[in-house]
Amino acid sequence: MAKSVLTITLNPTVDKSTTVENLKPEKKLRCTAPKYEPGGGGINVSRGLVRLGIDSVALFTSGGRTGALLQELLEEEKVSVKTVSTKAETRENFIVVDTSHNEQYRFGMPGEDITVDEADEIFKTIITISPFPEITVISGSLPPGIEAAYIGKLVRALKEKGSLVIADTSGDALEEVLKEGVYLLKPNIGELATLTGQKELDNDSADEAAKQLVDEGKAEIVVVSLGPQGAYLVSKDETIHVPAPSVKKLSTVGAGDSMVAGMVSILAKGGTLTQMARMGVACGSAATMSSGTGLFSKENAEKLYKWLSK
Repeated sequence: MAKSVLTITLNPTVDKSTTVENLKPEKKLRCTAPKYEPGGGGINVSRGLVRLGIDSVALFTSGGRTGALLQELLEEEKVSVKTVSTKAETRENFIVVDTSHNEQYRFGMPGEDITVDEADEIFKTIITISPFPEITVISGSLPPGIEAAYIGKLVRALKEKGSLVIADTSGDALEEVLKEGVYLLKPNIGELATLTGQKELDNDSADEAAKQLVDEGKAEIVVVSLGPQGAYLVSKDETIHVPAPSVKKLSTVGAGDSMVAGMVSILAKGGTLTQMARMGVACGSAATMSSGTGLFSKENAEKLYKWLSK
């Protein structure tokens, strides 16, 4: 039986996307009908897990008409949800693809303030979940009103209750996560350089930098995304490099979240670290084969996983 999984998204969004031919300023642009999709790091991980046959609960804040739409969209995708109501309207992001050049323009909105009482309610809701999740994924940005220290406090509480914490965030929140230490961390190569106090890293030095974080007790496993070069998975006893398969890339949106979903699916089933790394790269690469804001298809992910496992 697979381990139970909770994903946490504190700054969720509905991604509204459209296409237009020849994007130009000060001109009335005739766009195609908008497409609405759920968005936010943890939410995308849960969406990916559904495709891989793994149950999870997606916990997120929800407010106003956009929040209601987000819940409806997730229910359509068979994602189990647990929401915390907020006075603030759930944010929208806006994505436009210029079909004449196949260029994507992404407009990210900040979201509105979370109140102190709402932040307390989020924390209480998470910590009192029963049965408590064996794996917890914290992914995405922080909304206005929630300080980075809040994430550190949350990680500490999750660990005290025995959950394996996987973190995919950035900036000050990532610094707070590292103070507490997590089970798995997924920085990109630029973030890894910052975390280890180095000006820059390349593919040859990334594994040593990741090992530094493991040795310092900041994570049991560090998975470094190398983009077209694949990924390194580094633990205390293993360093695994998985090359990225060559695929036709249409969009990189959602590739990081898809990679996390792939790794969590293997972790939940009790697989090996090598299998985790391969499925992570397979799902991340498969996501780039989808246009717009789509995640990966199960068919593409499984095909790439088999190729990587040869």
